[in-house]
Amino acid sequence: MGVEEELLVVGPDGRPAPLGPEALEVAARRGQGETVEEHDHAEHGDEGANQGANQGEDDGSTEGAHLVPELKAQQVELGTRVCRTLDQVAGELRYWRSRADDAATATGARVAALASSPVAIEPVPTPGERYDRMHQMFGPIAAEQLTCGCHVHVSVQDDEEGVAVLNRIRVWLPVLTALTANSPFWMGADTGYASYRSQSWSRWPSAGPNGVFADAAEYHRLIDDVLATGTAVDTGMVYFDARLSATWPTVEVRVADVALRAEDAVTHAGLVRALVETAAAEWRAGRPAPDVRSELIRLAAWRAGRSGLSGELVHPRTGRPAPAAEVVGALLDHVRPALAETGDEERVADGLAELLRRGTGADLQRRVHAETGDVAAVVRAAVAVTAGASEDAARADAAAAG
Repeated sequence: MGVEEELLVVGPDGRPAPLGPEALEVAARRGQGETVEEHDHAEHGDEGANQGANQGEDDGSTEGAHLVPELKAQQVELGTRVCRTLDQVAGELRYWRSRADDAATATGARVAALASSPVAIEPVPTPGERYDRMHQMFGPIAAEQLTCGCHVHVSVQDDEEGVAVLNRIRVWLPVLTALTANSPFWMGADTGYASYRSQSWSRWPSAGPNGVFADAAEYHRLIDDVLATGTAVDTGMVYFDARLSATWPTVEVRVADVALRAEDAVTHAGLVRALVETAAAEWRAGRPAPDVRSELIRLAAWRAGRSGLSGELVHPRTGRPAPAAEVVGALLDHVRPALAETGDEERVADGLAELLRRGTGADLQRRVHAETGDVAAVVRAAVAVTAGASEDAARADAAAAG
């Protein structure tokens, strides 16, 4: 498995700063990332150059990990190397968060694992042919989009297994949105949502849940039909909640906010791998995929983004509201055999219990805001937590700095 995280680049005043390209220049000089120009070139046909930066082998080296641009200049994206254990995922995320922060610091900024900006800001596009096309085509949808997500890749045997996995995990994906909710603020105000990123992201015409596919051929026909509409500029804009990677032999799960705490991201990665392994086992055993309409999954996703873990979620097995703790418990029971097989059961169960006890990143942001009344203090606390500080230390520093 591998994990990609998008991070905000923020200035000392807490406002997202358009210094991502400059930070990536620093990282590129250190051999830790791609410049905007290199990335844009790779996205337009030089796939060999991109493969070395994205895949790598599980050999203990940092090959395969990287820092790259994102849609907005106030962002950078990190990607881990291929990992086999959650310990490796944890080490990779902490290492690359630190490298991203070091590169940003060299420009006078920092990075924060926030899925939206608490401070009102006008997003600045990252230069590049692909991003220019997206802004021209989608107008305000692209112009206003400054959100940070987390994508988890899990290897599958082939596309047939991958599509079978997509068919079976789709009903559980809203629960992952609730568990990772980390974007309550938008344009300086509390939206009332735990994950407003998920609401903003849903404006892309190619985003959202997919239906059930008969086989891999039907999946690929749909992708061809999506591209034939001219509405998605390329396969990278097939923004399904989960999809087959166009480059690697993986299922890519895309519903999560970037997690404020690195360990919550590790819990999320463990759950995603367990969901994929559980679904693949069900397929091999001949168990049918749940017959749930995409419209109902979209409603469940809205509810997850609205309440996070603080209210009710739509239970994937009943289609009815249930307390978040009950739904999270059902998810854990669903994937427990797969977690046990990889030795992750205790770690993921403990991570889920901790999330239910102290809340998500959205809850932490609201605690800081309630204490300070200052959205810039929320950003300062997030910078500290992203760098590895405890919540108590981050809240104290944010309040003192204000």
